[in-house]
Amino acid sequence: MTPLERAFRGAKSDARLYALGVFSVAVAFVCLAAALLVVVNVKLLYERWGDTGRASVFLRTDTPAAQITALEQALRRTPGVVRVRHVSSEQARAELAGSGRDPLLDALPLEAFPASLELELEPGITAQRIAELKQQLGLLPAVESVETYEAWSERLRALLSAGVAAALLLAVVVLAAVMSVVSSTLRLSLERRRIEVEVLKLVGATDAYVRRPFVLEGAAQGAMGSVLALGLLGLLFAIVRAEADPALFTMLGLEPRFLPWYAAVGLLVLGSLLGAASARIGLRKLLEV
Repeated sequence: MTPLERAFRGAKSDARLYALGVFSVAVAFVCLAAALLVVVNVKLLYERWGDTGRASVFLRTDTPAAQITALEQALRRTPGVVRVRHVSSEQARAELAGSGRDPLLDALPLEAFPASLELELEPGITAQRIAELKQQLGLLPAVESVETYEAWSERLRALLSAGVAAALLLAVVVLAAVMSVVSSTLRLSLERRRIEVEVLKLVGATDAYVRRPFVLEGAAQGAMGSVLALGLLGLLFAIVRAEADPALFTMLGLEPRFLPWYAAVGLLVLGSLLGAASARIGLRKLLEV
């Protein structure tokens, strides 16, 4: 009988214990996957709004087209400015709505979406230079206000750092929880199959041969727990997204996303490796007795 067949038979004989272990691993992985999901979406938000290499010059509604053109040409010649793009009120509403139409945005007047000149600044431009540019532009009669997104960027950067730190902390907690659950489950399974193990050792089986199916069981337990965790998190994500107000996503300018495929595969691999390692470490002393 191959180790895989022995592992399957062992898991089948201790199905309830095995299912409890898988569920416990899934609960631990849900916490880690949820933290990663928050980090993924905060990163998207940071990429959308946290770029300090840009600025928006909002124009007064009564500004003549000739004056806007002159200001645009002057900004193109300004040191530190790489590119200038004029965004009309209609374009601003369309860009905020994205690919679909939003009744809330359609109901608002065009005055709620001021025309602007979107500036792309040089990479590495100093905060002092940005502040000077903001002050100079704010004195112009055609300019209503200037937004450089520095404060918003700092908040997003701090939130992203906190999310990464929380994910790392949860990874440590999950590591300990999975190792404890898998090793405890397989120790109980080993005790139930003690007679089988003793017979194998009497006929000359090595500890590695005896341990191998348990290691496979641990790897399968970790993998199944991570898959169950991803399924539960996906269901919760779909429910929350369906119940959330679409206007919130419109204001943020992005749609929330689930974990990318490589993160899901990473969790699956992590679950398998943790399960196998936990089984190997947890059973070593018992087999030596």
